[in-house]
Amino acid sequence: MFKYASHPGLKAHADNLPVHVAIIMDGNGRWAKRQNLSRTKGHIQGVQTVREVIGACQEKNISVLTLFAFGVENWKRPTKEVRNLFRLFFLVLRKDIAKLHENSIKLKIIGDRTVLHKALVSAINEAEDLTRHNTGLQLNIAVNYSGRWDLLNGIQKLMKDPMSKKDINEDAISQVLSLAGLPEPDLFIRTGGVQRISNFMLWELAYTELYFTNTLWPDFNKSAFELALNDYASRERRFGLTAEQLG
Repeated sequence: MFKYASHPGLKAHADNLPVHVAIIMDGNGRWAKRQNLSRTKGHIQGVQTVREVIGACQEKNISVLTLFAFGVENWKRPTKEVRNLFRLFFLVLRKDIAKLHENSIKLKIIGDRTVLHKALVSAINEAEDLTRHNTGLQLNIAVNYSGRWDLLNGIQKLMKDPMSKKDINEDAISQVLSLAGLPEPDLFIRTGGVQRISNFMLWELAYTELYFTNTLWPDFNKSAFELALNDYASRERRFGLTAEQLG
């Protein structure tokens, strides 16, 4: 289960660890098929990996973790699988929120809630309210989310404000997106062997280091996460500068 360490807050790491990690958790269904299990069993196993990665982030003093749980395109999956996914999300949210709160983890669910079941929306609101003032790991979970939706939704907000129309710039857009106020991801991880970002955090990933692994999400344990962090630590991030400018 959960075992979390203390947390230093939002600041850069002297040992070259990312402040914000974003992950597409891919491969639950394929993992289940290899085990001759149902796809739902794969998603259940994937929840155990989520818990392990959360704990690893706490141990490494990583400040923000954003997980892509369900994208708008995932509605195209078989109805039974979608129903089971949301049922699992609801049950895990109810089961784990007390432990998250106990460990001072702040939970935020991002995505379009307008089509979600009222009971799930209520559970989300309660979980966010409970953890709102926590000062540990910032855990963001994307549910019924897409990067294009986030951008469109944010720009529509700006257009409704007559004052903001006069000065729509990058900073203004950043302030109306789902993760406004948080540092952009330093490291993006996608498991399962697919090498694309699949409509995830399109604005925020502009300068993020990308890491792809063939490991399926249920097998992405603490050691696999360490490999991703070590790969990130070996990179030189220039943000458009030359090596000479960086010194």
